[in-house]
Amino acid sequence: MRFATYEHQGAAARVGVIDESGTLHPVPGADSLTLTGLINATAGLPALLDAGAAALEARPGPHVSRVRLLPPLRPSSIRDFVTFEEHVEGVRRSVDGASGVPEQWYAAPTFYFTNPHAVFGPHDDIPMPPGSTVLDYELEIAAVIGREGRDLTPAQARDHIVGYTVFNDWSARDLQSAEMKVGLGPCKGKDAASTLGPCLVTADELERYRDAEGFLRLALTAEVNGRVIGKDLLSNMSWTFEEMTAYASRGTAVRPGDVLGSGTCGNGGCLAELWGVRGEQSPPPLRPGDTVTLTAEGIGTLTNTVVPGVPGAVPHAVPRARRRDRERP
Repeated sequence: MRFATYEHQGAAARVGVIDESGTLHPVPGADSLTLTGLINATAGLPALLDAGAAALEARPGPHVSRVRLLPPLRPSSIRDFVTFEEHVEGVRRSVDGASGVPEQWYAAPTFYFTNPHAVFGPHDDIPMPPGSTVLDYELEIAAVIGREGRDLTPAQARDHIVGYTVFNDWSARDLQSAEMKVGLGPCKGKDAASTLGPCLVTADELERYRDAEGFLRLALTAEVNGRVIGKDLLSNMSWTFEEMTAYASRGTAVRPGDVLGSGTCGNGGCLAELWGVRGEQSPPPLRPGDTVTLTAEGIGTLTNTVVPGVPGAVPHAVPRARRRDRERP
């Protein structure tokens, strides 16, 4: 099933199921619920599918072409992994000026937490991040957690993933490159925007794409202004979503509505990877007016246009004399 969150004719946002014709069916009794709330209330895929089946049997709503699609859910948290070796190699050269893949990368599926309060919908405009002139897209797939779990094995983790959506992890590469020299990872370079959508596809829908090694073999395509920039397969990940979920749950809990990004795919899944390979910014960084279209087989398409943002400047700190005691007045 495909769950979406939408606005129609000025009414409050609703959660619905999209049928094969593209018609939305509002979920009965979910008027005041977000999809995150519905996932939390159903606590797993079987009950969510039951809620979807009830929606399909109820009175239909508008066609998807007549509504504004919002982010399918407001995540509880977003862990963004980095599971594509080709991406690591190219971006590391572009952003850090280093070559190769760090040996430690192979030891575990590394992730960072990004901003769950800066999530945009599948057709929303994306403002340039303040202070940045080097904006990049990043093509990813995200798994959504449907049940709470702690210290899961990969086998157990499969039952905790309720569905998948397309994820664009917008990146201000100039800010990212500067701030990562401090050694804490990205902050404002990844803080301004993420896009999720166009819908949440339940996990059962994608089982037909699963290969013998447990990976989802989905075709991924990235375009800028109608020109294809990158193509890859999701199955080129080095860890499965179940392994990522198990790792995320070690010593802590994953909870309903948590989002786990795959990390950016290779072969043009972002511009910075290509810059690292080519030694120049070709294609150029994104500018206001550029439209980015990301498509994942079996899930759908995000299409976002970059627009001007607000100006931003931060005063520089200066070295200060260090006093260990308070001076008496």
